[in-house]
Amino acid sequence: MRKEILINATSDETRIAITEDGRIAELFLETPETERNVGDIYLGKTGKVIPGIRAAFIDLGFPQDAFLHFSDISDSLDEYSSIIGDDSDFEDEEDDEEEEQQANGNRAVTKSGSRQNGNRNSSKEINLERGQDIVVQITKEPVGKKGFRVTSKVSIPGRYLVLMPFGSRIGISKKIYNSREKRRLRGLVKSSLPKGFGIIIRTVAQNQDDKLILDDLNNLITTWNDISTKLKTEKPPYLLYKDASTLNSVIRDLFREDVNKVIVDSKKLHKEIVSYLEITSPEFLSRVQLYSGNQPLFDSYNIEKQIQETMRRKVWLKNGGYIIIEPTEAMTVIDVNSGKYAKSKDQEVNSLATNIEAAMEIIRQVRLRDIGGIIVIDFIDLYDDRNKKKLYEEVRREFRKDRAKVTVLPISDFGLCQITRQRVRQNIIHTVSDTCMMCKGTGRISSRAGFLTRLERILQRYKGGSNGFFITLRVNPYLKAYLQSGFISAITKLSLKYFVWIKLEEDESLAFDDVKIISSKQDNKDVTEEYDH
Repeated sequence: MRKEILINATSDETRIAITEDGRIAELFLETPETERNVGDIYLGKTGKVIPGIRAAFIDLGFPQDAFLHFSDISDSLDEYSSIIGDDSDFEDEEDDEEEEQQANGNRAVTKSGSRQNGNRNSSKEINLERGQDIVVQITKEPVGKKGFRVTSKVSIPGRYLVLMPFGSRIGISKKIYNSREKRRLRGLVKSSLPKGFGIIIRTVAQNQDDKLILDDLNNLITTWNDISTKLKTEKPPYLLYKDASTLNSVIRDLFREDVNKVIVDSKKLHKEIVSYLEITSPEFLSRVQLYSGNQPLFDSYNIEKQIQETMRRKVWLKNGGYIIIEPTEAMTVIDVNSGKYAKSKDQEVNSLATNIEAAMEIIRQVRLRDIGGIIVIDFIDLYDDRNKKKLYEEVRREFRKDRAKVTVLPISDFGLCQITRQRVRQNIIHTVSDTCMMCKGTGRISSRAGFLTRLERILQRYKGGSNGFFITLRVNPYLKAYLQSGFISAITKLSLKYFVWIKLEEDESLAFDDVKIISSKQDNKDVTEEYDH
C-alpha cells in the first residue's frame, strides 16, 4: 500500500490529507477556530464531584467544565492512545522492584503534590473534593454540548518516547516484534530514566540510533521540569503545557517507515518540517517534498473531490450500489443498498459482493469523517452463515488500518453490524460546516400548505383575545414573497377572513418555516410563544 501525507496551507487554514493508494483515508483541519487541544496539560480546579456517576467536573477556564471520570484516574497504558497517535497497544514490562510502587495504584495529582488512590476496576471512593487543585490532560475534544474529556494521569509525547511523570512502568509498542530490539530499547531507556517516571517506547523508535532516543528522553524530562516549575507558582485555571499543533503532531506521530513521502505546498511549513526531522529523524528528510505545480496541490492529487464526498449523505459504490450515512444524537446509522448491481443470477452472491465493497468504503468514510461512538451498519441480508462470517472478517480486517480503538460485533440475524469506535475529536462534518439555520439540522422544513394552516391557527388565537385589529408577522424573505404572490394573495385572504390587518416584515435570520409575532397593542412585544404553540 502506497501511503502519502499531503499538506495544503492557506493564510488561515492548514489541511492535512493522508492517502492510501491515492485515496484519502484521513483528513485533519487546523484553523484559528479549530485549535487542537488534545494533549494539553492544565492546572484545574475541581468543581462538582458526583459519586453517583463516578465523575467530577474540572474548571479549565473554558465555558464548559471538563469531564473527569473516576476510571480516568487509573494506571492503564491504554488511556494514552488518544494522545500519541496509533501506538495504542503496548506490552507492559515491569521489574519486581517496580511492582511495589505500582501497588499504591494510580494517583490524582494535586497542586500540593498529594496523590489520591484509585483503580479502574475498583469501586473504592475517590478522595476528590470540590475546590481542590488538580493536574489534568485533555484526551478528547468537546462534542456537541459535552465539554472536554480529561485524565489525571498526564503524559508527554515525543518522537520516539512518551514520558509519564507519575508512572513507573516501561511499555513497549506491540508493533515492535523483534525480541532483541525490545531488550535493547528497554535497557537503553531504563538506564537513563530518572526514578519516579514511566515511559512508553513507540513503534518509530525501532532500529533508531541510541543518541536520538536519549535526546528525545532528555527533551521530555526538560519539558516536565518546566511544567513542574509553573505548577509551584501558578493558580488554576492555568495552561501548563501546550501540545503540538495538528501539523506537528501528524509529523511526530504518523510520519513513519510506511509513509512514502510528504508533500507540502508552503515554503514556511516545509522549512519547519525539515528542521524538525533534521533533529529527530534525518533518514526521512529525502521523503519531504515542496510542491511546485501550477494546479492547487489537492486538485493535482484529486483530493478536493474526495473531500466533498465527506459532506454527502449518499456515497456511490463502483458497482452501482450505494451507502447512506445518517448521523443521529445517539449513534451513526449506515444503510447499504445494492442499486442496479446484478452481476450474478444468484442473489446471495450479488448481496455478498455489494456488502464487501460497501464495507471497505464505509470503513474509509468512518476514518475520513472521524465518526466516533456507536455505529450500526445495515447490510443487505445474507442467508448463508459462511457469508455472514466472511463479511464480518472483512470488516474486522479493514478496521485494522484504523488508529482509533474499534470493537466490532458479528453480523446479527437482522443483517446488522454493531461497532463502537473511539471518539477523540469532532466529526469532520461538524468541523467544516454549521447546522443549517433554515432546517435546524433536520434536513426538512414545513410545506407551504402546512405553514398556511399554522398561520391560520395563530390568527384564530390572536383574534380570539382582545389584541386589536393589527398584527406584525416577521418571516423569511422567500416566505414573504410567497404569502404576497397572486392576484389575491394568501395573506390578503387571511386578513379578510379574520378581520385583522397583517403587516409582513422580512427577517433573513429566520428559517423558511419560522415566524415571529409582534403585537402592536403591546408596544411591539414579541408574543410568538403565546400564540404559536
